[in-house]
Amino acid sequence: MNAMDLLAGLGGFGESLWSYLIPFLFVLTVVVFFHELGHFSVARWCGVKVSTFSIGFGREIFGWNDRHGTRWKVSWIPLGGYVKFAGDENAASMPSREQLERTPIEERSGLFHFKPLHQRAAVVAAGPIANFILATVIFACIFTFLGRSIATPVVDEVRPDSAAAAAGFVAGDRIVAIDGSPIASFEQMQRIVTGNGGAELRFDVARGEETVALTAVPEVQEVTDRFGNVHRIAMLGIVRHVDSGNVEVVRSDPVTALWLGAKETWFVAERTLSYIGGIFTGTEDPDQLGGPLRIAQVSGQVATIGFAALISMTAMLSVSIGLLNLFPVPMLDGGHLLYYAVEAVRGRPLGEQAQEYGFRIGLALVMMLMVFATWNDLVHLQVFSFLSGLFS
Repeated sequence: MNAMDLLAGLGGFGESLWSYLIPFLFVLTVVVFFHELGHFSVARWCGVKVSTFSIGFGREIFGWNDRHGTRWKVSWIPLGGYVKFAGDENAASMPSREQLERTPIEERSGLFHFKPLHQRAAVVAAGPIANFILATVIFACIFTFLGRSIATPVVDEVRPDSAAAAAGFVAGDRIVAIDGSPIASFEQMQRIVTGNGGAELRFDVARGEETVALTAVPEVQEVTDRFGNVHRIAMLGIVRHVDSGNVEVVRSDPVTALWLGAKETWFVAERTLSYIGGIFTGTEDPDQLGGPLRIAQVSGQVATIGFAALISMTAMLSVSIGLLNLFPVPMLDGGHLLYYAVEAVRGRPLGEQAQEYGFRIGLALVMMLMVFATWNDLVHLQVFSFLSGLFS
C-alpha cells in the first residue's frame, strides 16, 4: 500500500467514523437517559436524595445543580450513564459502610440504603421498566403516525431446493395458520419462521378451493443485507414480491397503537432472550453478538434509511438494554434485585464481604462480555484486515 492509498483509506475511515458516531450517540443517549430517568424519578418519589445524574462517565463536560441539590452533568465517555444516590460509594450504588454508620439518624430518611426493601427494589427496577416503556411509546408513535405495512401471506415464488419446495409449497398458496395459530400477514409468518430454525412447523395453506396441510423445517442460512452485513436467519424459501399488490398501510388509533407497541416490545424481548438462550444451547451463533462498535455501525447504516428507522432501532436497543440490566449479575440492576430477594428471604441483607465478592464477580463477567462483544465487532468490521493492509 503506497502513501496515497493509505491517506485515502484513512480519509474514508474518518468519514465513516463521523457518519456512525453521531447516530450512535443519539441512540445511546436517548436510551441511557430514559433508563437513568426511571431510577431518578422513582427515587425522588420515594424521598431518596440524588447527588448526581450523569450521561456518560469520566470527567464532566458541563452540568448544573437543580433546586434539590442534584448535579446534572454530561461527561466525556458517552458509553452509558448513572444516577448516584447520597451515601453511595460509587456509581454502582455500593454503599460506603463507614459513611452510613456515621450518618446522623435524623439524616438517614433521605438515604437510599436506609429505605424499606420494597422502595429500594422499586428504584432499581424502574430503570429497565423505563426502557420498556420508552420502546412501547416509540413503537406506538410509529404505528399511529406512520402506520404498518401489512402484506397478505400469499406465496409469489418458491425458491428451488428450499425448505418450502421440499414441503410442497407452490406459487399462489395463501398461508392460513402455522401450528394452529392464525396468520394475518406475511410479516407475521416471517417472524414465526425466523424464530424456529430447524424446528418442524405445520402450515395450513389455502390452495384454490381447498385447504392443504404442509410440514416444513426452516433452514438457517447466511443472508447479506443491503449494507453488506451477514446475518444467520431461518428461512423457508418463500418470496413475496413487493410490487405484487395486496399491501396495505394501516394507521392505528393511540389506544390500539399502545397495545400493539407493547406487543412489539414483548416480541423484541422474547427474540432477544431466545437468541441468548440459543447461544448456551448451541443453536445460535455467538459471533452475531455485537458490542458498542457494532451498534455504532448499525446506527449509522440505519440512519441512511431515515429518521423513522433510527427511532425504531432506538426502541429495539432500549428493550435490549432493559433486558441486559435485569440479568441477575452483580453490578447490574438484576444483581441488586437478586440481593434484595435474598434479603427478603433471610430477613437481613447479605454481609458486606459477600456483597463485595459478588460485585467483583459481576464486574469480571461484564468485562468478559464486553471483551467478547468487542472482539466480534473488530472481526465483523474487518479492522484486523484493514490494519494488516496498512503494513503489507
